[in-house]
Amino acid sequence: MLENLHWLGHAAFRWEGSKIIYFDPWKLPLNAKKGDFILISHEHFDHYSISDLKIISSKDAIIITTINLGKQLQGESVLCKEIKTLMPGNSIEISGIKITAVFSYNTNKQFHPKNSHKLGFIVDDVGRKIYHAGDTDLIPQMKDYHCDLALLPVSGTYVMTADEAAQAALMIKPKIAVPMHYGEIIGSQKDAERFKDLLKGKIEVAILKKES
Repeated sequence: MLENLHWLGHAAFRWEGSKIIYFDPWKLPLNAKKGDFILISHEHFDHYSISDLKIISSKDAIIITTINLGKQLQGESVLCKEIKTLMPGNSIEISGIKITAVFSYNTNKQFHPKNSHKLGFIVDDVGRKIYHAGDTDLIPQMKDYHCDLALLPVSGTYVMTADEAAQAALMIKPKIAVPMHYGEIIGSQKDAERFKDLLKGKIEVAILKKES
């Protein structure tokens, strides 16, 4: 599965399975591939970028995001087929891809309050499940999240620390955990390495090289 997953830096990923799916695209190269589905967890600048959306969107693309950001996008000139909005707990299925919006919020800080309905996503692509956590802390709902790949923030300050992310991985029990949300703004390779060390012998951790 890792051969299908491309880390684009920070919280941005591209999944190349039966469809091309972007998560929180930011700081993309101008020649980035067009996406079939573009998932945006919330409105903060390092997750929602109009300039990056314009690079990867097209008349066939579907953007999936929060209700608040969906309203904001209606006023922007981004070429796409449709903008779909979800609340945590909602699911949609399009072209054989099931996308479930899940909770993503802070518990001990106020950058991402629960009542703002920011999102994480669990994408089921022909039986392969990818969980993108968004900007979250360790939250109790994670015990109900099932996936093969878990993309988890590790940098602290705005999201989980590496230690908390390791606890999250043990709760979720993915086949492979991938650290994210470091190397830009906050966090470093050391956070990713600590996350991996904490899970040694328990859960496989893949620290991806940023795609240039």
